[in-house]
Amino acid sequence: METELKLLIAPDDAPAFRRLALLKQFAAAKPVTRLLRNTYFDTPDLDLKSHGMELRVRRVGDVSIQTLKAGGPANEAGLHQRYEWETRVDGLLPELGSLIALIRAGSTLKKVISGPGVAKGLAPVFSSDIRRTVWNLRLAQGSEVELSLDLGELKHGEQREAISEVEIELKAGATQALFDLALQLQAHVPLRVGNRSKAARGYALQATVAAAAVQARPIALRAEMNVEACFQTIFSGCITQMQDNEIGVLQGEDPESIHQMRVGMRRLRSALRLFARWIPFPPTLEQELAWLASELGAARDADVLADGTLPKAIEICPQEAELLALRDVVSTIACDKRQQAAAAVASVRHSRLMLRLVAWLHTSHWRESLTETARGCLAAPLARRATRILACRHKKLIKLGRRLTESTPEVRHEVRIAAKKARYATEFFQSLYPSRRVKRYVSGLEALQDRLGWLNDAAVADSLLRELEVHRPGLTRGASFARGCLCATTKEDLRGLDKLWKGFTMTKAPWDRKK
Repeated sequence: METELKLLIAPDDAPAFRRLALLKQFAAAKPVTRLLRNTYFDTPDLDLKSHGMELRVRRVGDVSIQTLKAGGPANEAGLHQRYEWETRVDGLLPELGSLIALIRAGSTLKKVISGPGVAKGLAPVFSSDIRRTVWNLRLAQGSEVELSLDLGELKHGEQREAISEVEIELKAGATQALFDLALQLQAHVPLRVGNRSKAARGYALQATVAAAAVQARPIALRAEMNVEACFQTIFSGCITQMQDNEIGVLQGEDPESIHQMRVGMRRLRSALRLFARWIPFPPTLEQELAWLASELGAARDADVLADGTLPKAIEICPQEAELLALRDVVSTIACDKRQQAAAAVASVRHSRLMLRLVAWLHTSHWRESLTETARGCLAAPLARRATRILACRHKKLIKLGRRLTESTPEVRHEVRIAAKKARYATEFFQSLYPSRRVKRYVSGLEALQDRLGWLNDAAVADSLLRELEVHRPGLTRGASFARGCLCATTKEDLRGLDKLWKGFTMTKAPWDRKK
């Protein structure tokens, strides 16, 4: 198992990085620089990639080494953990026989790599030329790491992508050492988290397809898991959703990537609240999450106004000139907000937050402040507590929902948030309950959440349009007209809310065993 932390560095900062006193302080020997020429192989149908495998042949001087990487836990904020098999080869092409001999018999990986189509169809997909400088470091806590500075480029045909990154691979000791060193380095040189391996970037270069928004991956829990293991699995899944959407956010053009990254963060904060009685969260990290929420939230609100609520008003009066002028201004504002969100995600502040979140998760620092009784709760079986958590969320939602007849924006907002929390919690624990019941229950929550979400979007739009009236006097008429249209539209939507609520209350909860 290879365990490494990947960080991105601007090429102009590489000379300053080489001169860091920190590297000299921990160096076990002088750094060594080598030229690495790598060729990555796959079939025309990318069979290896589809099974999460990477195959390369690396030429270092007169020596050729083939490496197969596959499996391992999900990448988290630059932490890559993968199984790795290596053998020497005589030339520049893979020799699968020696790799196959190393892989466990009966495994899916062995079946894939042993397939006749793979051996016959292997061909170069992309390549890279990297100048790597390596420091072997012995850290204060006794951990040993190999730190590499890689400068070069990926190549696919005429396409090129620059490589400028730092890799910290654990050779001996605890994973915490990787994060400690990364945070120390980050204090001297701007470093951002690198969520994608070189192979992943190479495949993206070969595909020439823009990054798409990524929804949450299913979270697989087992009834025999304890509370702590359950939390770690859920938290990791939320982090993964956030980082899966970073590329789309950084491109600054995809509203859905911003939305899904924000959803990942909201799910993460929801998980923290669910487990707060057993696992305290550092206030400093909560403050940083609030900062990120503000940056993403501003962009999301502007996008919803530009692409969702305002078009509703324009549909009613498509020839209204003031509305069309308003649309152009709102679109420009949304674009600016997306760029601001991209800048926030590209910042060292964001990378530092992600590193600290994953370090906190892997080191389980929350145990330090817990009593023996509380630690015992963390070791308790998950199943009963999951049911109690879900029942509590459901009960709170039902209680708030009874006030929907008051029909005020404040009440609807409270019910919407409660529905969202109930949905997130149910999705976290869905693998513990019958799938049909979960699907029906979540579908009811989604329908309720969608209707309440639209009503909330209209309320947010009204507030944003009021601000435009104040700060852009020339848009006053168009903004006032749009607000009036949205007000009329929401009145129609309110009429169906009561029916949706009654339908949801009749849906059987997944954990309810009554016939």
